[in-house]
Amino acid sequence: MPTRILPAVGEADAVRSIATLLSQLPDAEPVAPVGDSTQLIDTLARLAAESVDELPEVVVVHERIGPVPALELIREVALRFPAVGVILVTSDASPGLFQAAMDYGARGLVALPLSYEELASRVQAVAQWSVGVRRHLGAGGDVFTGVGGTVVTVSGAKGGTGATLTAIQLALAAQASGRSTALVDMDLQTGDIASYLDVQFRRSVVDLAAITDISPRVLADAVFRHDTGLALLLAPAEGERGEDVTDRAARQIVSALRSRYEIVVIDCGAQLGGAGAAAVEMADRALLITTPDVVAVRGAKRAVRMWDRLQIRKAEETTVVVNRHSRATEIQPPLIQKITGTAVAATVVPANFKELQSVVDAGRIHELENKSAVKQALWGLAGELGLVKVPEGAQKAGRGFRGGDRGSVGFRRRREG
Repeated sequence: MPTRILPAVGEADAVRSIATLLSQLPDAEPVAPVGDSTQLIDTLARLAAESVDELPEVVVVHERIGPVPALELIREVALRFPAVGVILVTSDASPGLFQAAMDYGARGLVALPLSYEELASRVQAVAQWSVGVRRHLGAGGDVFTGVGGTVVTVSGAKGGTGATLTAIQLALAAQASGRSTALVDMDLQTGDIASYLDVQFRRSVVDLAAITDISPRVLADAVFRHDTGLALLLAPAEGERGEDVTDRAARQIVSALRSRYEIVVIDCGAQLGGAGAAAVEMADRALLITTPDVVAVRGAKRAVRMWDRLQIRKAEETTVVVNRHSRATEIQPPLIQKITGTAVAATVVPANFKELQSVVDAGRIHELENKSAVKQALWGLAGELGLVKVPEGAQKAGRGFRGGDRGSVGFRRRREG
């Protein structure tokens, strides 16, 4: 049976040279090359949607592929399409890069300039490995085939602004609309989503920290399936164990979740660590929760500036959500937008702790009544962010900062791309 080989090469000269050599390999069936990382993932996802058997046995990734760096691309392919073997073509054949490539999921490395013998040997070995994996998987029901979910991080400008409540309700809204949703507690030292949802758990995010190849089965063993249908990946019961989740581990975990679920909501807490920073950097939408008081807004401004200095996220790529909003407060969304330099969500969450107290104390926040103004606002926010498909009338019902308020039109923002 011919070995199907898909080259992922961005440079025209490199495309010609690799395609020529691949066409000379015995029993090889080169596929039309793809020119960038997005095209590669889209092509593999389309083939996987038909059948795992339609996927090429071997993908050859050139070191200068873009826009996603080669190693990051290899990791995504390895996580989402574990029956595909990846070979990295690179001018750096050092032991360090070889080890890094293996850690990211590559099955082989070939040095530039290309040698026919070396390329043929690697392709043959990787193809045999791929065939063996497919035989082991059988029908392939345990293979990632999703096109990539939406990741939303929720951070607090300071402790007590309501980041955890916001994250939980956003996730519940997405799940209730029929989208497969994971809720992750990345507040590793002090996170307690489990208490809000009355969960007794054994495994946590720490159990995935040391695993370099997070398969669907490994991920499924680590998550807790809540009665609401949410997949929960919780913070460790012992806060000191949170140090085991490095930024690199966090990237792998988020990538695995993104490949498995349509929506991934991550509670990052108010303290920035390496894992939380990695999550915020990878997110499609990064929310920063503040309350309309001087201390919290100053905290939001400091957080935004720190994210920018550390090159985690630019201010214009961050959305501030105003919690415990009241028309009577002096600090209103237009002022918060001016101070932080961010977008501000059109939806604001009203100050009404009385309707929350009983469900919070009982650890049953998921049973908050539909008539709750807070729930309506947070589910309206989920609609604004595109996490759920909500009828237009329902979106308006959850919005506390309506068209008649000052400047409300200016705070809706949808991130492009």
